Amino acid sequence: MDASTNGRVGNGAAAGADGAKGAIATGAQSAPAAAARPDPEVSTGKAARRRFTAEYKLRIVREAERCTSPGAIGALLRREGLYSSHLSNWREQQAQSLEPKRRGRKPTANPLAARVAQLERENARLQAKLEKAEIIIDVQKKVAALLATDPSNGSAS
Repeated sequence: MDASTNGRVGNGAAAGADGAKGAIATGAQSAPAAAARPDPEVSTGKAARRRFTAEYKLRIVREAERCTSPGAIGALLRREGLYSSHLSNWREQQAQSLEPKRRGRKPTANPLAARVAQLERENARLQAKLEKAEIIIDVQKKVAALLATDPSNGSAS
């Protein structure tokens, strides 16, 4: 088997006398061919997160719903450069809202709400304490009334 039939590039001698195959195998290139190739180095820039508009999401979900033949949804996703998770998330969002989630801090609650809740708890605690104190005072009054009219003592104190 030679290099052209099994998909491997030879070392120049195996490529034969053809100058183009020998140039590719040895790494020598002409100037226009080198300019046409993209830079093989990985870019060091940070990738930006893709953001999809509500209209785009709705269009893709509706187009996916119209797909009936096997593999049609996969072809749609490949054509648009999307993942199946995008489609499933957008279908869930369709029931709610197609607007993207708001990121960042959640709005803080009213600062007075915490103070009101604290005062309501303190009020409930003091109400319970007052009820206990009233019960004790009622018991003391009854005891005092019983001692004041004690029949064995014979006289009021």
